[in-house]
Formats: sequence, C-alpha cells, structure tokens
Amino acid sequence: MSVSARLSLLSPRRQEIIRPAFEHPREFVLSSVRALAERLNTDPATTVRIVRGMQFGSYREFQHYLHELSIAHATSLDTMQTGSARGFTIPTQARASVDLDLKNLESLIHSLNPRQIADLARRLYTAKRIVLIGGDLAANLVTFLEHHLIMLGLPVSSATSPAEVVHKVRLLGKKDLVIAVSYGRGLRQTVEGLRQARANGVYCVGITNTLISPINQFAHECFLTSVNTPSFGASYVAPMALLNVIVVACANYKRSRTLTLLKKVEEEQRHGFRWYES
Repeated sequence: MSVSARLSLLSPRRQEIIRPAFEHPREFVLSSVRALAERLNTDPATTVRIVRGMQFGSYREFQHYLHELSIAHATSLDTMQTGSARGFTIPTQARASVDLDLKNLESLIHSLNPRQIADLARRLYTAKRIVLIGGDLAANLVTFLEHHLIMLGLPVSSATSPAEVVHKVRLLGKKDLVIAVSYGRGLRQTVEGLRQARANGVYCVGITNTLISPINQFAHECFLTSVNTPSFGASYVAPMALLNVIVVACANYKRSRTLTLLKKVEEEQRHGFRWYES
C-alpha cells in the first residue's frame, strides 16, 4: 500500500502528526515507539493507534515499511554519506564497494526462485510481442537484455524514452509481455508505461529493489535486486546477474533452436565486417 493510501485511512490531524516520519524515513526508522512519539510531539499510545490505523500489524511492521521507504527515497547524497562511515581512504572505500556488491549478490541468490525464472522463459517464448521499459541508468540494463533476446530470435524491442514508452505500450494487448526496470521511487515514464500495459491486459514483470516500489504495485510478478553502493550511484552487479539468469533460462528453454540460431551467428562472428582484423 502506498504512503498516500495509508495516510488516507487517518483523520487530517493524525495525518499531520505522522507525516514527518514518511517524509524523512531515514531519520525515524530506528526510533522506538517512545522516541518516535517524542519527536512527533505526541504520546506513545497515540503513536500506536496511528500505526494501527494505517493497517500495520505491529510497530515492527511499520519500522520495516519505513526502512523500505528509506531505500526507495534515498538520494545520491544519502548513499554517499552513508558509504563514508567506514572512512574516507580510497582503499577502504574500494573494499567496501566490493563487499557490498557481494552482499547484493548473496541477497539475489537467497531470494531467486528457479521455477519463477523458468516460467518467465516460457512466457517470453509464447508472447506475441515483448517490450522492455527502462530509462536513465536502467536503460543500460534494458539494452543488455534486448540484445540477447534478439539473438535468440524473440520479438523484443526496448522503450527508453517517454515517447517510445507511450507509443509502444499503446499497441500492446493480452498476448504480449512487458518487463519494466526501475529502482528507488520509480522513474515516471517506466511506472506509467507499466501501469498502462497492465490496464491493456499485458502480462507485466517488474525489476526493482523494494516491495513498496510502484513497479511492484503494477506488475503481476516482481524480481527484487539490491543496488546498494557505498558511493553516489547505483550498483548494477545484482541486476546484471538476474538478467544473465534470464538469458541462460531463455537460451536453454529451446536449446536445439538456440543452437541452430547460434550456428548462423557464428559465421558472422567469425567473418562479419563488424570485427576488426589486424
């Protein structure tokens, strides 16, 4: 449930009391009920009633929601400042970056469902049209996946600009499939494209980093991959690993077909004009 939906369950007065926690979740996520009440200028009993009024089963569930919200709303400045906590030396930060990439990969490994990947490969092969949606930095992920699915002969195209998203999604229907990739709060063009695809009856797959992302809200199924980094950007180690898994699944779903296609590809890779020869 979105923040606005949860707030709408409260009276205007209680909305104003709890609003600071949603606007600055990183500042409140570790607060106890008593500490939160003190910062919000109210009492613990009222705080608990507000939390329950927003349909959280417990205060711990509310804290988890704030944690997810802090991930979704993290800015480049937030991640840079957090990453500097262990020291400013280059060797320290370099090691911290690798360690966090490994942690992101481990999280993917533990959460990945092989059967879900196999089902997605089947859907990709039966779809009439496949559109991959992503913008800004995520456009690189979309382009990577598009390149490999084209090599497998699948009817895929990418939409990485607002105009492409609008016009390509408009033509889709129940026999088609969309994969939308966006992290944090969600890029408007990607979320709106996914929402419209869902409204058109398209089977929608999301790739994001938090359950409260609007990508998860509009997708039929969603894959979570962490992009945590000790620097100002986003680490795409885990997302790239997920895309590699999808490509491997698709390549082996119809293995004999793939090998036939790759025999034709091999000729171009050995003798094509694209490749430099000394």
